[in-house]
Amino acid sequence: MTRQGAHVIVVGNEKGGSGKSTTAFHLAIYLLYQGYKVASIDVDSRQQTLTHYVRNRREWARAKGLRLPHTTHFHLPLSRGDSISENHRVEFDLFRQAVGEVEQDVDFLLVDTPGFDTHLTRLAHSLADTLITPINDSLIDLNVMARIDPMTGEPLEMSHYARLVQRARSERLTIDGRTFDWVLVRNRISMLSSRNMRQVQTTLERIATRLGCRVADGIAERVIFRSLFPTGMTVFDPLSEELLGGLPSMSHISARQEYKTLVTALHLPTSERAAARKAVLARPNEGEGIAGRFMHLVSNDS
Repeated sequence: MTRQGAHVIVVGNEKGGSGKSTTAFHLAIYLLYQGYKVASIDVDSRQQTLTHYVRNRREWARAKGLRLPHTTHFHLPLSRGDSISENHRVEFDLFRQAVGEVEQDVDFLLVDTPGFDTHLTRLAHSLADTLITPINDSLIDLNVMARIDPMTGEPLEMSHYARLVQRARSERLTIDGRTFDWVLVRNRISMLSSRNMRQVQTTLERIATRLGCRVADGIAERVIFRSLFPTGMTVFDPLSEELLGGLPSMSHISARQEYKTLVTALHLPTSERAAARKAVLARPNEGEGIAGRFMHLVSNDS
């Protein structure tokens, strides 16, 4: 039977500065340009990088009179009451409300998570269909996945984040008998091949084997991403001086191809989305999809 609701893509990593928000936003804009309906949710109440990216894009488009595709965006604030259980309930309800507003109307839902463990982080991972974990291309940043033997390069002990993901996978199996596709994405890859670069690749593949996930080549270290952020533009937008606020470069073109390659590696169910939307409209009240997962999460929390 065709699955109902949006395909949920969660971008997660407990290390800040790994490129989560840039990856989430570029994927969202790419899917919009491909004709899909896309919503985005920012559960990082501290940094709000994805929300700033979305706001910058809307303000730039308005100031320049540009017609650009935009996601339906939600920012979920962190509840700061005295009761932890009450905070969790409020956050849960806000998340469920945001998802409920869009899940039957969009093809893809992008969720950007913070670089630290929160209730919303764990909840988002439990709802994922595809989990993307960007990892900076250095041996230091591999610690976010596992403690590595310095002599053999073998993973010795899984990290807190890896255990969080494994718990989320187990929860999904309990909820609907499915697990999610977990993809480790190498980020800020050096332009020049080096011994460190090859060692990172080998070690990451060993970690992936241990955790039951996949490794995808990601995005090179490029200044272009920092220069695009203030205008909310992406490498998928038309490469014109008017839109970009400056002349496009070869870096734009190379980065665009890298992201296209990443999308291919993610194996997203793009071909099934139109049929799924029709099925949702025909059977809107069967209680499947993300709403059904939320109901199970309520039961598990109580």
